[in-house]
Amino acid sequence: MYFLQGVNGMHARASSDVQVWDPFVRIAHWTVAVGFFVAYLTEDAKIVHVWAGYIVGVLVFARILWGFVGPSHARFSDFTTGPIAATRYLWDLVRTRAKRYVGQSPAGGAMVIALLAFLAATVVTGLVRYAEEDAAGPLAPLYAQTLSIGGAQTVEDDENQVGERGGRSAFSESHEVIASITLGLIVFHVLGVVPASFVHHENLARAMVTGRKRPD
Repeated sequence: MYFLQGVNGMHARASSDVQVWDPFVRIAHWTVAVGFFVAYLTEDAKIVHVWAGYIVGVLVFARILWGFVGPSHARFSDFTTGPIAATRYLWDLVRTRAKRYVGQSPAGGAMVIALLAFLAATVVTGLVRYAEEDAAGPLAPLYAQTLSIGGAQTVEDDENQVGERGGRSAFSESHEVIASITLGLIVFHVLGVVPASFVHHENLARAMVTGRKRPD
């Protein structure tokens, strides 16, 4: 009897939930997470690393576009509040009195912007490195064109150029640094989701799977 009442209560709460995260936001969220970790852990398996990076890059680009044309809670205008509001929210969260938001909180919105920016930077610097080291990828023609500027080269210059592919540009070298910063942001994001779920009495990770949250 009590079991049936509990089940009915769960169904009642579920039926009162509202759709917050659309399918694209949810699929992109989890696919980018998996793709980033696959790329991060497979640097030596270049083909896997590169294709995981391509997937992340396409989804990040699509998510940025979705931030302007997607549903209300997916749009940047719904959750970009500035650093002061984000800091105030985090301070209130530590004191377990943070205001609940149906969409992204100010801190969550700031993290979305930061992650998109650093994921995009990770992908771009990775493409630069791929072009420099392997003369491959979408930036390879541009990289080859920059090498050809300056006129004819001697055979010795050509041999040095091949060797210099191991000597990366500063922009290419920043790839690993930016990827590590991105990893740190992801860890910080997870560490923020846990207390927010506790304070607001809702499973935020599950909401990113189902797309549904309680309205108040």
